[in-house]
Amino acid sequence: MMYLTGFADEAADDIDGQITVTKKLGWSRIEIRGIDGVNIHNLSDSNFDRVQAALEKSGIKANALGSNIANWGHDIDEPFDEVLNTVDRAILRMKILEADLVRIMSWKVIRDDKGRALEDQREEERYRRLREITRRFNDAGITPVHENCATYGGMSWKHTLRMLDEVPGLKLVFDTGNPPLTEDFDKPWPYPDQSSWEYYTNVKDHIVHVHIKDSYRDGAAGKEVYCWPGEGSGDVRRILEDLKTNGYDGGLSIEPHMAVVYHDDSVQASVESRMTNYVDYGRRLEALLSESGIGTG
Repeated sequence: MMYLTGFADEAADDIDGQITVTKKLGWSRIEIRGIDGVNIHNLSDSNFDRVQAALEKSGIKANALGSNIANWGHDIDEPFDEVLNTVDRAILRMKILEADLVRIMSWKVIRDDKGRALEDQREEERYRRLREITRRFNDAGITPVHENCATYGGMSWKHTLRMLDEVPGLKLVFDTGNPPLTEDFDKPWPYPDQSSWEYYTNVKDHIVHVHIKDSYRDGAAGKEVYCWPGEGSGDVRRILEDLKTNGYDGGLSIEPHMAVVYHDDSVQASVESRMTNYVDYGRRLEALLSESGIGTG
């Protein structure tokens, strides 16, 4: 049976607020990521100890870690020893939290000065690094899940499958709201946006975790828009129903991006509005699931 969780750092910066909003939803899990603006794998030991103690006392479990490893802010040339230090630190903390999934990516896309992707994306170096990252997590009993975002492995569903063929043990977390705002590099320049449904149907056999986000591109206004689940171009309802049909029993993790955006400091909101938005988002997802006859545990 599917279970509900979420990036509660979109509701509150501190762990106490994240626990409060999770309990308000009646959920028992958090996809742990940022604490006071710092990813949990980069927290000081004393601050991490406080987070761990607060979760343990509350009975809330961290089902996954949303790491920054190899994300869109990192070049393929970043020192690999520093990456591995982060991996090893994340493993130690995930073992303490008893979380068994870690979100990773595959480094930013290499472009020319016009924004076009270079033919040489240094795939072999990416694969080499991803194999070592995956091996370390797998050896610790942790499953690394690659997110379809603006990095090499998210350039198209074909890039994703090629990457998985080259990196044994790597699985996927599928984000429903990323494709409508992500270029499809398998198509000719200027790249159109991806289709969530097309992407999902081609990679679904490798999905072990799902991020629920919805979005659309407002062409007239020239901006990206995040919206309630089921109201954008993310094919959220259709994907949820297909997940049910195919017996998916993993997590559904909300990442609203409506009141705040983890990677965009320009999107700001009050503490109260952030928490209200997060709870409303969770309730709307629950309503979608109920309408589709999907139970959660």
